[in-house]
Amino acid sequence: MTVHAAKTRNWLTRNVWVLSAVSFLQDTASELLYPLLPIYLTVVLGAPPAVVGAVEGAAEGAASLTKLAAGPLGDRFARRPLIAAGYGMAALGKVIVAVAGAWPGVLTGRVVDRVGKGIRGAPRDALLVDGIDEASRGRVFGFHRAMDTLGAVAGPLIGLAGYELLDHEIAPLLYIAIVPAALSVALVALVRERPRPVERTRRPPMAAAIRELPGRYWRVVVLLTAFAVVNFPDALILLRLKEIGFSVAEVILAYVGYNMVYALGSYPAGSLADRIPKRTVFGIGMVFFAVGYIGLGLTTDKVAAWLILGLYGLFTACTDGVGKAWISGLVPAKQQSSAQGIFQGATGFAVLSAGLWAGLLWGAKGQLPLLISGIAGGFFAAILLILSIAAWIRAKSRATSAN
Repeated sequence: MTVHAAKTRNWLTRNVWVLSAVSFLQDTASELLYPLLPIYLTVVLGAPPAVVGAVEGAAEGAASLTKLAAGPLGDRFARRPLIAAGYGMAALGKVIVAVAGAWPGVLTGRVVDRVGKGIRGAPRDALLVDGIDEASRGRVFGFHRAMDTLGAVAGPLIGLAGYELLDHEIAPLLYIAIVPAALSVALVALVRERPRPVERTRRPPMAAAIRELPGRYWRVVVLLTAFAVVNFPDALILLRLKEIGFSVAEVILAYVGYNMVYALGSYPAGSLADRIPKRTVFGIGMVFFAVGYIGLGLTTDKVAAWLILGLYGLFTACTDGVGKAWISGLVPAKQQSSAQGIFQGATGFAVLSAGLWAGLLWGAKGQLPLLISGIAGGFFAAILLILSIAAWIRAKSRATSAN
């Protein structure tokens, strides 16, 4: 067996297993709360609906800002302490939400939770591919995203079951969510990090990272960030289902179904991205995005909405882990955390802006922003697929000339 073949086969390392299990537990906790928090804020705590948007907007903005800072730090300092701190803050945030007696406390907890997400994301993604051959990184991120998203299946199901068993009492469920969150923090102790040389610089970490990242990296980041401006948060997708006629339980189950498709599709998509260009798989994912958004914008049939939401799950499966694998292949090992942090922070801010403009244009049914984003997504899909076809033609031409 060649060295390359051995590296390709041995991608499922201890760290990949442990960090995937950590993500599964943390996402179980987060997604247990996610569908219930709007009800808790408005019905139990008496907050106006505008507070729901403000809480989530502030939380996601904090996460995106933190990612920009934490990414470069993960290339200058040990990554495992940053990962542990991030998951620890996420668990603390859930404690704050559970004990909060008013919506400002929930806001504080959600911000602390998402800051933790921002701290851990880029260093974790850099450690996931540490020592992994580039030809296997699609599978690594695909496996990790599958495990993470299975938490987004388990969490809402636990939340829905608890909601029914506890006679629609939400407060006890907030405490239940603390348990998997705390377990995820404990598991980080099993992560192993190899000592590595770290270049010191007098420049601030962010400035140094921006200066040193290569041009090909920035071209991909600009393209994917531009796409993220039309990829608004999934909370608005769930709102559209409610407008079509889904009950609260049906919305939660539809969300579970979407995440199940996402989880089941993530590893195959990542594996495919190790065999064909990653931009091609990402472009295919954007086709599913366009079909999902346009379909949900046009349909008023519940069965059709279920099917369309499943196709939308394939969009996330083909882009989330694949996008991270794509980014990881554009930079050397010493810049992995910086590259992931800046990419994830920039696209996070873009998604936040998408939520703002889509919310302003939402109206009574939400059809207009869905159609706008779906058409724009189709345009981005065409760009990536045309680039892939052009690259394939050039490669075939070179091969023919060489023969």
